[in-house]
Amino acid sequence: MKHVVRAFLCAVFFLALSSGAGARQAQAAESFVIAGSPSLKGLLERLGGGFEKAHPEVRVKLYFDSGLKLRQTIAGMENSMVGQYFIGSGPISLVAPGGDEVLTRLQVKYYVLPGTTHAYAMDQLVLVVPESLVEAPESLEAIGQGQARLAIAEQTRTKLGAQTADLLRALGMEGKLQGRLDVATDGRGVIDHVLSGQADAGIIYGDQAVAHQQRVRVVGRFSTGYKPTVHSMAMERYCPDRRLCEEFLAYIQSAEAQQLVRQAGYAVPPASGR
Repeated sequence: MKHVVRAFLCAVFFLALSSGAGARQAQAAESFVIAGSPSLKGLLERLGGGFEKAHPEVRVKLYFDSGLKLRQTIAGMENSMVGQYFIGSGPISLVAPGGDEVLTRLQVKYYVLPGTTHAYAMDQLVLVVPESLVEAPESLEAIGQGQARLAIAEQTRTKLGAQTADLLRALGMEGKLQGRLDVATDGRGVIDHVLSGQADAGIIYGDQAVAHQQRVRVVGRFSTGYKPTVHSMAMERYCPDRRLCEEFLAYIQSAEAQQLVRQAGYAVPPASGR
């Protein structure tokens, strides 16, 4: 009986020791914060998850804010006398705003380290049709040769609309589609017009198509004819672990990360494409 009790106590002690070690290991997981634009949420979540799989000791946290507020947040932290580089999620490691214009301004102010900027994604225009419509146009050329209506975003008020106009001009489609362009307010409006039957197809961003893939399907992708917005990341000046930052910046240009970028509906910049 004594042997049984002793064996039971040893087992309990071993389990408690193992549980405690596991808890300590979980607590010891390094927090890695990326401050980015809300428009990149889906893409950054995919990249963060991919990096965590290769680095189980790291937990990627995402902090989102608009371009101007992101600049103000970083400026406020770096100029603060208390808790420098700290936000609610923790110290910022990388900055990933929606487009390189904000990143350039941050670099001028030395809020991000020069020479650490890595491009990893570009917006991509795609042609979509209703998922439920079997006999939908299968290409922009087919639309030009037929009578189908094409939904596009407003040209003067949205970047999507301006890029779409450049694309149609470059492809020589403006004349062919005269009288058959259905102008919506923005990308969401384009999707609404396509799904409501006001238009037979529409041009939106690839990430918007991914977000609505249950309702629309992509029948064409365009990589030329317009100037896409390039998305890059850079190291925050007070990044607490530069080695880990460098590893993440190298990861986002790996073949695995580029596959995640495409799955999220973006294109890969030529310089990092494989």
